[in-house]
Amino acid sequence: MTDASAARVVAASDAEEVAATLLACASAGSAVVPRGGGTLQAMGNAPRRCDVVLDVTAVRGILAYDPRDMTAGFAAGTTLAEIARALAEHGQWIPFDAPHPGRATVGGTLAAGWSGPRRAVYGRPRDLLIGTTAALADGTLAHAGGMVVKNVTGYDMSKLYVGSLGTLGVIVRANFKALPRPQARRLAIAPIPEDVRDRAVAALGSLGIEPAAALVIEGFRNAAPHGAGGLRAVVLLEGSEAVVERSTRELRSALGRAGIAETSLCDGAEAERVFAGLLDAYVETLGERSVTFRAAGLPSTAWARARSAHALSERHGIVTETIADVRTGDAIVRFSASRRATIATALASLERDLRAHVERATIIAGAPALRATIDAWGEAPSTIATMRALKERFDPAGILAPGRYVGAI
Repeated sequence: MTDASAARVVAASDAEEVAATLLACASAGSAVVPRGGGTLQAMGNAPRRCDVVLDVTAVRGILAYDPRDMTAGFAAGTTLAEIARALAEHGQWIPFDAPHPGRATVGGTLAAGWSGPRRAVYGRPRDLLIGTTAALADGTLAHAGGMVVKNVTGYDMSKLYVGSLGTLGVIVRANFKALPRPQARRLAIAPIPEDVRDRAVAALGSLGIEPAAALVIEGFRNAAPHGAGGLRAVVLLEGSEAVVERSTRELRSALGRAGIAETSLCDGAEAERVFAGLLDAYVETLGERSVTFRAAGLPSTAWARARSAHALSERHGIVTETIADVRTGDAIVRFSASRRATIATALASLERDLRAHVERATIIAGAPALRATIDAWGEAPSTIATMRALKERFDPAGILAPGRYVGAI
């Protein structure tokens, strides 16, 4: 694995400069790693080589927006916060649900394949994507889709770049279908006593009106009001005023029957602020002594998988913090220790145990020195031959973030 900090940084100001830089790197045989806001840079493996870091944060701006058609196009370096402000003026939004929206770029969020806890209601960012322009390794700009919602016949090439971590091309423009902003937003937080935790989780999974997000969190004090890091339920309610009020009554009743007497509420901008802090915590690290995995699965098993991770940590003598998403099925697991040496020693065997007991676990955050010791993806999928063929077709010289993706692609 290479140290990207030693690479030369090239800042591009527009799509054409991005394409020209890729062509120059391919001609010189220089490995290039695209970078936006850097908020999701820890996803995937560290590249085998990094001669050039291609900074695209200056490739920014709202390139097209029609509030009547609810479609918008953005340059890749545009931050999610900029997009949110522009769309909010017309009562619209795109629910990226990504950490640190003030720094996160739309291109980087798509390249990382990020999808947050509200995707069960609104879909993933890629589901709202209707067109892209990507700079390829040969210096061309490839266009896919457009600015209308139904514009693709056959395979939608825009989706190919989503989640590829810059190994197939660099997204320089993204077009989306926007959604109406919810009229009301409320966040409910309830401490869960140890003796009723299973009943409380079951109650969250069987609500009649499905919430926008429902999480069971243990630890992650940086994502808790007043730093309270005990076991707690965090439920986000969104929709019309009437729906949110009705959902609140149902939630409190369900939690009450499960043995939880106390549920605190916050509304509007405060709810949005607290929930955003929780999303930030997904990828925050504890200096040089933590690494965070996300394990995908069924919503009904998220809590059990989180508990399995806790059992593993006790065996290896390190600290585990978890977020069980009972709406999407994600289990977020952060392992840490008081000293980096402690977790570094335990990490190899801990990773094997985790992937044996908790399937589909991939790294989303962590100290570089720790991430470099293990593969971020685990066992390669059965489709790896097809994936390698795509890499060869799009990047025959192998200069785009080599080794960062699944199977060291």
